[in-house]
Formats: sequence, structure tokens, C-alpha cells
Amino acid sequence: MKKRFSLLAVALTALLLCISCNSKPKIQVADDESIVYFCKDITPENILKLYEALGVKQEGKIGLKVHFGEEGNQNFLNPELLRPLVEKVHPTFVETNVLYVSKRRFTDSHIALAKEHGFTFAPIDILDAEDELVYPAEGLKHFDKIKTGSHFANYDAYIIYSHFKGHGSAGFGGAIKNIAMGLASPGGKMAQHAEAFPSCRNANSCVGCNRCVQQCPAGAITITDEGPVIDTSKCIGCAKCIAECPLKIFTPGKGADEEVFLERLVEYAKVLSEKKPMVYINVMDNISKSCDCSGKAPAPFMEKVGAVASTDIVAIEMACHQLTALKQKTEDAFKDVNGISGLGQVEYAYKLGMGNKKFVLVDVVTGERISLEDAVK
Repeated sequence: MKKRFSLLAVALTALLLCISCNSKPKIQVADDESIVYFCKDITPENILKLYEALGVKQEGKIGLKVHFGEEGNQNFLNPELLRPLVEKVHPTFVETNVLYVSKRRFTDSHIALAKEHGFTFAPIDILDAEDELVYPAEGLKHFDKIKTGSHFANYDAYIIYSHFKGHGSAGFGGAIKNIAMGLASPGGKMAQHAEAFPSCRNANSCVGCNRCVQQCPAGAITITDEGPVIDTSKCIGCAKCIAECPLKIFTPGKGADEEVFLERLVEYAKVLSEKKPMVYINVMDNISKSCDCSGKAPAPFMEKVGAVASTDIVAIEMACHQLTALKQKTEDAFKDVNGISGLGQVEYAYKLGMGNKKFVLVDVVTGERISLEDAVK
């Protein structure tokens, strides 16, 4: 009997040693570092691997934040990249309506455009389709409240899937902008871009249709002999009048300067990312100087770099900034083409304690560390 137990113990030890030898070593990082997973080949299978590598079990109702692409835009990410991830996680594609007037300003036409662009294999939810949700914000420089769509609260967790590309006002748009602008209601978008209240241009062209008056939830608009007038003591900055006016008399107020705009983006992203658990996937492909909101975006100026994933929003944005700079053999690829460095987003997010600027890049296929230089070869 003793001999039998002895042989069993030897067998179990050998099995454990075999498992230990064949398992991949755990990547060690310092306290001020975060792991960013990387794949050079941007395929549907690798997008799923990036998500799985994060090791985060998201349960309940999951929102997959995407960008459906403006009408006429040719650079938005191919939705088919998401199919294996959708089949595994069963999320809902989520977006919000835009501030400017286009098909993406109105829920029905926004959803129709999304389906035209191939987002047909998961449910679609426009988060502000019914109403706006306001969260208080404390201790921030620019905001004491944050405006998102009322459906935002319906989800237990979010996957923030971002096309990392240029943006005329932010330098680049990645995960921070995809949360800040992408999850904000039109009123929230206006608060980030410009003043909290709309302005009127060519007010004397008003034909008195009263659509703005009828649709203003705050009763802040009156029509005078000189055209519409906004009572800013009543205006809640929802931006409905911008969409309702057939003559486009209402516009966002004066735009914020560069530094302020970047900080506003970060503050929105901070509040919203603290409300719900989020993970981040950035795809560096079809990299144009313009956002996917542009219906006439210029052709990509950079070859594809790859895709990355992380649970740290600061680390993933810094990784993309450095990878694209190396690919272009420059210090700041987006400052070169847009005259604005998106790095300000990363620096302010780090200052607000949203994550680590230092990161370790890990090849999601091999499970091994990879240098930035090897990643862009």
C-alpha cells in the first residue's frame, strides 16, 4: 500500500512539474507600470485575444462603445473585426448622438447609418435616445457636472473600442476621447467643445416656425422681431435647438482653447470611467489626420501599426502615442499633421490619477514582452 501511494506521489509531482514547465511565466511589472497587450496583425481573432488577455470577467449587461462612422467617411474601423468578440461576450453596440446636424444627430437615422456601415450583428443602443443623465463632478477644474445619455446607467460594464487616429482639436482621438465625447449627450459635447450655451447666428433669418421654442425643455427660447433669443438663466445647455432649427441658426458657443479642450475631455472621461467598470482596446489602422466624424476625411497618412488593449486608460493612450511616433520616425505624429499634441490628454489624465504613464508592452500572440521598436518593424 505504501509503495502504491509513493508511486502516486511521484506521478503527481511529475505532472505538476510538467505543467509548471509548459506554462508561460507571469509578466512582472512595477507598481508604477501597467501592461499593454499588443498585436501587429489586426484580425478579428486577435481583437478577441486582446480582450481575453486582459483577464477581466465582465458580467451582466455589457456595452461595447464603438464609432459607427459619419456618412461619407471611409476610414472608420471595419465592424467585422468585432464579430468574434461579440459572439463571445454578447454585448450591445452603444453610441450617443452628435452635436452637429447630420444623420448621426437623430436616433433613427443614426441607427440606420450604423446598419448601412455593417454594424448588424449586435443590438444598437443610442444612449441619449430618450433623455440625458447628469452626474455630479467634484474637485475638477472645469466641470461640476457631467452629461451623458440616460441609458448609460443601464449597463454593468463597458468595452471601450477606439479607432486611434487624428483629431483636429485634440491632436489624436483614442480611448479618452471615445469616452468623453462618445458617451456624452449633445449637451455634454457642447460643454466640452465650447461655452455651455448655444449662440445664434443670422437670427434675423428666422421664419418663426417655433420648433426651437416647442422643443426647448427649459422654456429658455423666445421669438422676437429680431429672431430667437436664449435666456441663459434658464438654458440647460442640452443643444436640442441646434438640431431642431431647419435654418441652423443655433450653433455651439465660442470654442475652448487647446489646453482647456484637452482637459475637458479628460475630466469627462474620468467621471464616466469611474461610474462603470471599463476595459480599453485601441486599433491603430487607417490613421488619418481627421476623426471618423468627418464625412470627407483625408486619406490615411500612416501605415497600420497594430492594436492594443489594457485596463489602464493612461497607459494605452501613451503606448499608442509612442508607437505611432516611432512608426512615423518623429516625436509626435499628430502634432506634425494637426499642429496639436494629443499628449496633453495623457499628461492631464495622469495628473488626475487615472493610470500609469509607464507600461510594459506584451505580444498577445506569444505572451512575451516586446519592445516598441520591434512592434513597429
